[in-house]
Amino acid sequence: MKLYITPTSPYGRVARIVVAEKGLGDRVEIIEAQTRQTDSPYYRINPSGRVPYLVRDDGARFEDSQLIARYLDGLGDGPHLTLDFAAHNWEYGRLESTARSMLDGICVWVREMRRPEHERSPTILRHEHDRCLRLADTWDSEVAHPIMSGPLTMTHLLLIAALDFAAFGRMAELEPSRPTLAAWARRMRAIPSIAATAPNA
Repeated sequence: MKLYITPTSPYGRVARIVVAEKGLGDRVEIIEAQTRQTDSPYYRINPSGRVPYLVRDDGARFEDSQLIARYLDGLGDGPHLTLDFAAHNWEYGRLESTARSMLDGICVWVREMRRPEHERSPTILRHEHDRCLRLADTWDSEVAHPIMSGPLTMTHLLLIAALDFAAFGRMAELEPSRPTLAAWARRMRAIPSIAATAPNA
């Protein structure tokens, strides 16, 4: 299988962590895609140009980090990372959705900042920045939830990807004023698959 990513994509990072945690390194070839370039050869592989993108050996193609993670989670060994909301209670679903919402908003902010300055929307930038700070405050207490100190799940991966991408994209340093969140993040960054995929690794 081939997994197309870009080095700084937090969604690509989540997929790479799943590959590592499931012991699929010998089955999944990770390829750096050239995106945001006119006539990139990658567009002939994935017309949407988004990452991550998984091409199975039989030619089947998957886009969307959530779909890819669920597929890869069914292969190999290692922890079960993608939990069904209802089967594992709606409390887990609430946490995963909140983490995904935070990461999505940070990505909107970073994409907006990558535009030429005269094309940026101050309204979008302020909205996403403020939303990120509110969610960081929420997570400073939510990381004390038993689920967040339990086995690794997609919620953990999405949240650490959000925290690291906010710092890497120069949106905000979210941890200095939030000690509980900072302590949780330090524990996550000690996990080899998370350390190896950090944006500045």
